[in-house]
Amino acid sequence: MRLTTTLLALALTTALSAAHAQAPVAATATTRIAPATVQHAEQLRERALADDTAWKFVEGLTTEVGPRLAGSEADARAVKWAEAKFKALGFDKVWTEPVTFPKWERRSESASVVGASSQKLTLTALGGSPGGKVEAEVVRFPDLASLQAVPAGSLAGKIAFIDYRMERAKDGGGYGMGSRVRGAGPSAAIRAGAVAYLMRSAGTDSHRNPHTGITRFDEGLTPIPSAALGAPDADQLARLVARGPTRVHVELDCGWDGTATSYNVIGEMRGRSKPDEVVLIGGHLDSWDLGTGAIDDGAGVAIAVGAAKMIGTMKQRPARTIRVVAFANEEQGLHGGRAYNDKHVGDVRKHLIAAESDFGAGRIYAFNTSAPDYAKAAAQQIADVLAPLGIAYTPTEGGPGPDIGPFAGNGLAWGALRQDGTDYFDYHHTPDDTLDKIDPKALAQNVAAYAVFAYMAADADGDFGSKPGKVVPPKE
Repeated sequence: MRLTTTLLALALTTALSAAHAQAPVAATATTRIAPATVQHAEQLRERALADDTAWKFVEGLTTEVGPRLAGSEADARAVKWAEAKFKALGFDKVWTEPVTFPKWERRSESASVVGASSQKLTLTALGGSPGGKVEAEVVRFPDLASLQAVPAGSLAGKIAFIDYRMERAKDGGGYGMGSRVRGAGPSAAIRAGAVAYLMRSAGTDSHRNPHTGITRFDEGLTPIPSAALGAPDADQLARLVARGPTRVHVELDCGWDGTATSYNVIGEMRGRSKPDEVVLIGGHLDSWDLGTGAIDDGAGVAIAVGAAKMIGTMKQRPARTIRVVAFANEEQGLHGGRAYNDKHVGDVRKHLIAAESDFGAGRIYAFNTSAPDYAKAAAQQIADVLAPLGIAYTPTEGGPGPDIGPFAGNGLAWGALRQDGTDYFDYHHTPDDTLDKIDPKALAQNVAAYAVFAYMAADADGDFGSKPGKVVPPKE
């Protein structure tokens, strides 16, 4: 009897094993969002439009702290200010994580045309530039390619000037080449033998407000003083050069000064049933030193904070935790985003999805995610609730923000809430990046969009595709 039972059991096990081996692997369960969650998100959307948490946050940051150059005394004050503000707003858990980086300082800068047409020029040093005093003839180039094409040493003793005019675009697409002129131009000038580098600012305004921003020098090259001219000054210099040889005196007092440590400031509104899984939203806390960092990126942090605050005060919170990260030193090389990736990449599956606001405070007009096929229905549900805000679902457009980019490259799922940047580059990295450039109603629309996105994602039944692995996310 025992033998017969054993044989029958063995036969049954063998048959089941064979059937399992031949059966197709089950598809990943479809991610869905419950009707009750959708209804709560619609209510949240309307309440967020009337909330002023984000406005009060960015008003306080830009007024009480002001500009926040990474590694500066004001940067340290901003960290303490943000940490205290997160706690005052009722975040359940608030902490900081250190971020160490090279420290660059700006002290003074000036330039002038010398000779028969003597006059001052308005300019600003590019981040990463060394200091120095240079007086030399200027050679103008219409674009980066034309400077890169000149023979090595052909600009010996001269100043290279790239007069590339950035184009205005709703999605900021013109900034791609503008930033390359800033990032690659100095190295091209050095290879040509130039003693200094000037560029038309990477911006779309016509004011005497030069745009700063980080530059890089290729390994093995000796850096040279590098600066950006305000648009009218670039026009003026181009006209002078067209008339004949033009000499310019450039004087920069700036440069690297050791290392500094700042902090990513992190706050959480804990989830009701899966608190160890998070939806991450955020922006970067640092800014350049010329303005007060209102649109770049005080607004971004404020939007994330405002959205999380709204979710945190709901009668029923979402299943997962809403995590807000105010990233350190984005401006000089994504240092905060890289540090966050390095610390948390082992928990990529616990990060359901992330979205970052770092393109000003213009109204959001489009939405997309990296959601795989099994989560696209949930993405569509989110898009449907965003639609009354004037936000279109654009599944083939957009990408992760800069600070979540390193993590997205290691498998983090991302959402893109794309802002109207038509006038963003009028103010970007200039003295004009100030609070008055933010429309409170547009800011509230951003908060409503981020609140809907974060709440619905955090309460979804299923995931959005975060998993370990190297990927190449699209660039924003």
